[in-house]
Amino acid sequence: MDSLIGLFQAARDLMGLQPLLLITFGVIVGILAGAMPGVSPSMGVALMVPFTYAMSPSLALVYLAAIYLAANYGGAITAIMINTPGTPSAVVTAFDGYPLSAQGRASEALGMALIASFLGGAIGTIVLMLFAGPLANIALKFWPAEYFSLSVLGLSTIASMGGGNALKSVITAGLGLLVCTVGMDPVLGVSRFTFGNVHLFDGFEFIPMLIGMLALSEVFMEVERFDFRAQRVSDTGKAKWPSIADYWRLRMSMIRSSLIGTIVGIFPGAGATIAAFISYDVEKRLSKTPEKFGKGAPEGVVAGEAANSASVGGALVPMLTLGIPGSATAAVLMGALMIHDLQPGPELFTKNPEVVYRLFAALLIGNVIMLILGLGGSRLWINVTRVRKELLFPLIFAFAMIGSYAVNSNMWDVMVCVGFGIVGYILKRNGYPLPPFVLGMVLGNMAEQNLRRAIMMAGPTAIFQRPISVAMLAVAALSFLIPIMSARKKRKAEQAGLDA
Repeated sequence: MDSLIGLFQAARDLMGLQPLLLITFGVIVGILAGAMPGVSPSMGVALMVPFTYAMSPSLALVYLAAIYLAANYGGAITAIMINTPGTPSAVVTAFDGYPLSAQGRASEALGMALIASFLGGAIGTIVLMLFAGPLANIALKFWPAEYFSLSVLGLSTIASMGGGNALKSVITAGLGLLVCTVGMDPVLGVSRFTFGNVHLFDGFEFIPMLIGMLALSEVFMEVERFDFRAQRVSDTGKAKWPSIADYWRLRMSMIRSSLIGTIVGIFPGAGATIAAFISYDVEKRLSKTPEKFGKGAPEGVVAGEAANSASVGGALVPMLTLGIPGSATAAVLMGALMIHDLQPGPELFTKNPEVVYRLFAALLIGNVIMLILGLGGSRLWINVTRVRKELLFPLIFAFAMIGSYAVNSNMWDVMVCVGFGIVGYILKRNGYPLPPFVLGMVLGNMAEQNLRRAIMMAGPTAIFQRPISVAMLAVAALSFLIPIMSARKKRKAEQAGLDA
């Protein structure tokens, strides 16, 4: 009861002109930061921290949290419109969002992404408010063995990502994992596959790789086809905002993905990207038409967006209750709290409860403001599809170069972007799916580091000594084998039908 009173009081305090303007400005900054490749949510929050020095601790946290919340939705805009995810987690949104846009259904994809982000953010915040303590205690029980098994569980989704060819999915995922081995060994500190190039000591930057693999490869494919017809949405007759019936049909997908995103977000280091991949795979497995995923399935769009938005609330659970950041952006928020002489952890709830309750209220209010701005801005985003291809592709190329350079202000990252664009083009041209490659890049470091830590702690059989780890490995094995066996049965049945 006291918590509810505290929340209502915090919401009342934030109803003033200054707090509302601050939250609104934070949402705008977050959408812009998320939409620009090279400016991640953590970078967007970090860039704004100096502007909070003169604010009160509560207002500073409210402002930065609004940026964090909105950045996840912002990444979906460019992912859907030009296949250039603004944030790593928006990669999953691009799988089906961009095909929908190419079919003249950009409004539909944007509408689904917006509502899924809104619902995911709301569910993540509610779970944060209700179950912060118990969920954080569960996360504390995860040792390196469990984190390795969690990454394997994520990698097991590749079997359902490659359409009908699981072998090609495994090959591209393996390439993604190999890319993660470039750089300094995380345990021994020796260089691996750097060939004396100092730029490779930290490995390849993720954002330039991502932009190259997804955006530039698509540009190269389109240029090769010489298909420069303008995709004018207004002429297709299909450009329409989703109806209430469409949202109702997708309600369970959004709720499931929101819960998955919240739970995964609680585990430090897992983050929005892994949550989005796992949610996408779950929805594909539960769908009656899994063959439509990757070709413009609405369920794929809402799965990624609901999960990555819900992970915001999840990532704040261990930060607020235990002082352990659940994501890179949560780590920046934690640093901002310390700058204002606030120590995240159990004492924060007893010594500064008003700060915590204002954060909860700000996330809910920011979510509503994001919905309003998203509805109003949809007309602006849709205009991207009215640009002729001969103008759009050079713009995408330039955008990719600027986004890659912005990461470290380094031309090496631009070359990495172009290089991986060529690699992605070669893979796509030969029928190899790119999502498993991206998944391998995302999970490679997490899998390697935690496996080696587990072995150093408990020996070679470490991952089989803990029940939760064994359970996740068993689920991962089933998750990988079931799609392969189902596809084999389907081929046998089709062959038997032809023979008959």
